Amino acid sequence: MHVKRGDTVRVINGRDRGKEGQIIRAIPKENRVVVEKVNLVKRHQRPTPEFPEGGIITKEAPIHVSNVMIVCKSCKKPTRIGHKFLEDGKKVRVCKKCGATLD
Repeated sequence: MHVKRGDTVRVINGRDRGKEGQIIRAIPKENRVVVEKVNLVKRHQRPTPEFPEGGIITKEAPIHVSNVMIVCKSCKKPTRIGHKFLEDGKKVRVCKKCGATLD
């Protein structure tokens, strides 16, 4: 996957197109990510010790990783990413627009 937890992304497709948020959770086996305040769904919650009142709650649902684009920290634009190796042999992600490293 081209994104990981903590990255800021912009949704490029779907009903939440244009919204930005940080990735809360990545699910690589299913190629899905959970982005904060994006793809909100309502679920019925049974009362439990951690959620004693129960009721209808709103939470984030996973969206496909192809529907998000990483936002570069330096140019503040959604961009594709590339990879390059530093002098010490470490592999890093780089912005295709401005060339800045993302890691």
